[in-house]
Amino acid sequence: MREVEFKMERQGLVQTGDEVEITEREGVTYSYIIEPAVAMSGCFPARDRIKSQKGIVKEIRQNDRGFYVIVMFDE
Repeated sequence: MREVEFKMERQGLVQTGDEVEITEREGVTYSYIIEPAVAMSGCFPARDRIKSQKGIVKEIRQNDRGFYVIVMFDE
C-alpha cells in the first residue's frame, strides 16, 4: 500500500473511506488531481509516479494551512 497526501481547499469534499479517482498531469514532473478537482498532490519525479487510478481516503487532516487528504493506493 502507498499513501499520498493531497491538498484540499475546502472541507467536506470527500470523506474518510471514499473511493476516489485521480487524473495524472504530466510536465517536467508528475502531479495528480482527485476528480472532480477536489484536491491536488505535490510533484513526483517519473520514477515515483502513481500507477493506480483509484484509491481510498484513509484520513483527512486539518491544520492552519488547510485540509490534507491522505489516500491509500494499492501499489
